[in-house]
Amino acid sequence: MRVLRVVVIIGVVLGGLFVGLDRWAVGYAENRLADRIQTRQGLAGGVEVDIHGFPFLTQALSHDLDEVDLKVADLDVATTDGRKTRLSRLAVTFHGVELNGDYSGGTAARAEGSALITYADLSAAAQPGVTVAYGGAPGKVKVSASVEFLGKTISRSVVSTISLVEAKDAKGSKIVRVRADEVPGEGLPGIEGVIRKKTDFDRRLDGGLPSGVQLTALTSDEAGVHLTLGGTNLALAG
Repeated sequence: MRVLRVVVIIGVVLGGLFVGLDRWAVGYAENRLADRIQTRQGLAGGVEVDIHGFPFLTQALSHDLDEVDLKVADLDVATTDGRKTRLSRLAVTFHGVELNGDYSGGTAARAEGSALITYADLSAAAQPGVTVAYGGAPGKVKVSASVEFLGKTISRSVVSTISLVEAKDAKGSKIVRVRADEVPGEGLPGIEGVIRKKTDFDRRLDGGLPSGVQLTALTSDEAGVHLTLGGTNLALAG
């Protein structure tokens, strides 16, 4: 009976040590990966990595991770006409991650995620002097701008549709497009074209997204423009 008790105690102690070691190892791996991503991407915001599944050590030894979450704050994803487009937050979950033999990279069977562009960041990415706000319905934004026309300053606010469209120069890539539904011209010939040069714009966002992750959908609400992301058979570096 005493021998059995000793065996049970030893088992509990060893189990506790293994769990503690496993949690330390996964925390170390998460922090190292987050630091590496932040350094390589030159990110000013925070990076958070969560590796799911227990035990982690057996997953690492088998080179297969069930699920990995990546969260990034304040990510610049593209520059158009010298103006950056920033995501205030990005969250991507990678499923079925198979690591290389030397842990230098791997592949993920699929990924899904979301991102948010605030109206302040969307305004900063638009033309100079343009302000973007919620348009009162999903997929709508309100764009305000002032233009010089026939020696006068004319201010207009238009309700625009924001959508994803295929980029012409890259297969599978998407751009965010903002187009005014209607521009009040008050009978002034040429005024609509002048205003649209300010209020209508395209922005490319895939330049700074994780490799293989693509934009699949978007909508808008009071908080900003919400992007849906996805991908399959993604190559992961580092």
